[in-house]
Amino acid sequence: MTQSQSRSKSPSSWHPGMPEQGDLWIFTRLRDFIDNIANTSPARLALTTFGVVILIFTTLLSLPAASATGQPTPLHQALFTAVSAVCVTGLTVVSTAVYWSFFGQLVILVGIFVGGLGTLTLASLLALMVSKKLGVRGKLIAQEAMNNAGRLGEVGTLLRIVIVTSVVIEGVLALALVSRFLTLGESFGQSVWHGVFYAISAFNNAGFTPHSDGIVPYETDLWILIPLMVGVFLGSLGFPVVMVLQQNGLRWKKWNLHTKLTIQVSLILLAAGAVLWGLMEWENTRTIGTMSLGDKIVHSLFASVMTRSGGFNLVDQNHMDSTTMLLSDALMFAGGGSASTAGGIKVTTIAVMFLAIVAEARGDSDVKIYGRTIPEGTMRVAISVIVAGATLVSVSAFLLLQISGASLDRVLFETISAFATVGLSTNLSAELPPSGVYVLTVLMFAGRVGTVTLAAALALRQRSQLYHYPEERPIIG
Repeated sequence: MTQSQSRSKSPSSWHPGMPEQGDLWIFTRLRDFIDNIANTSPARLALTTFGVVILIFTTLLSLPAASATGQPTPLHQALFTAVSAVCVTGLTVVSTAVYWSFFGQLVILVGIFVGGLGTLTLASLLALMVSKKLGVRGKLIAQEAMNNAGRLGEVGTLLRIVIVTSVVIEGVLALALVSRFLTLGESFGQSVWHGVFYAISAFNNAGFTPHSDGIVPYETDLWILIPLMVGVFLGSLGFPVVMVLQQNGLRWKKWNLHTKLTIQVSLILLAAGAVLWGLMEWENTRTIGTMSLGDKIVHSLFASVMTRSGGFNLVDQNHMDSTTMLLSDALMFAGGGSASTAGGIKVTTIAVMFLAIVAEARGDSDVKIYGRTIPEGTMRVAISVIVAGATLVSVSAFLLLQISGASLDRVLFETISAFATVGLSTNLSAELPPSGVYVLTVLMFAGRVGTVTLAAALALRQRSQLYHYPEERPIIG
């Protein structure tokens, strides 16, 4: 057999004397495997992709070079930090500024950026990179991740827009922050590093800080607080909304229903959260009670923005009143917009359920808003997301109560913060034993990928039925 004949053989005829064909065969099998998952079970591909990314960052953070002391990091700490970064949460078991070296902080920052793209976006990018194409079902999932922001043939372009949009917004925020850090006396290198870190952490709603005392020293510096709030708010809206704003500006009539509901509910929660938080903490001398009127207003607005998923804090969460902690729990559980860097059950879920309640109270058969009727399937998805989120929080809180022995308000606050990928903490995470750390780790992962993937899977899972059973309505309430 000649060499040319040997090369004409299919990859299945590979043998030890053909290493190049062997490499090609492995790549081909990997490509076919990923392509098959992308077209048959995109939700599984999303979960697998996020899992692999987390394992990679866990390995990097476990290296001696990642810690400031040069010692390997214990598995539970490296895994927790990797999950917190990739799931853009911000909870920590060790100080980001003190424990990790520059390499370790850089790994965390890259993890935040990658994780901020989202599970479905990462899965779609993986399928595009390896298979060079997306099947119809894979495109449907990618399109669903961006709320049907374009036609199927434009999915690849939309994915590129997502990445470019992230980089541009983070770049603008970084420029504003770098210039401020320079005027505060930091060196050029420190200013650039801190500005870029805060910009990426803010837009991706991560809440990680490169300073050991966080942003508390800047609690009255609007040149730092405003960019952080703007970044967090834009990130919490989601890529579909940002893309609509890019195309149509502030012309309300040209916005789609998702954009209208997301912005409207986000602004309502932002305003209501700021007013209620301020009223509850107005006389609390451990938080804002001794501050001036202007500082109280700034702190209230900042707390409302960050509680929705940002994770930066200006006051010690343990010093807040119990009623304020309960308000924070509710805002964290609500979260931000769909397909965004924020967590929670999402504001559109809240809007759909509220509209369904109003329609039921009025006796309307359809759920209508802004001249549109919301499909029944959407309401079923909303119910599934809420129930799944509440179940995850309840089970995790029960386990942490048994493990830590801490008070219910602290445990519930930490649990919802982990599920909603917020990152605000009563420092319970750092006090937990490894078993408790693993519980929060699983909860952060489930909170980031679970409800989103469930919603996408349910939205596309429509089985044709050849018959219907007779209807019978049970008594409700």
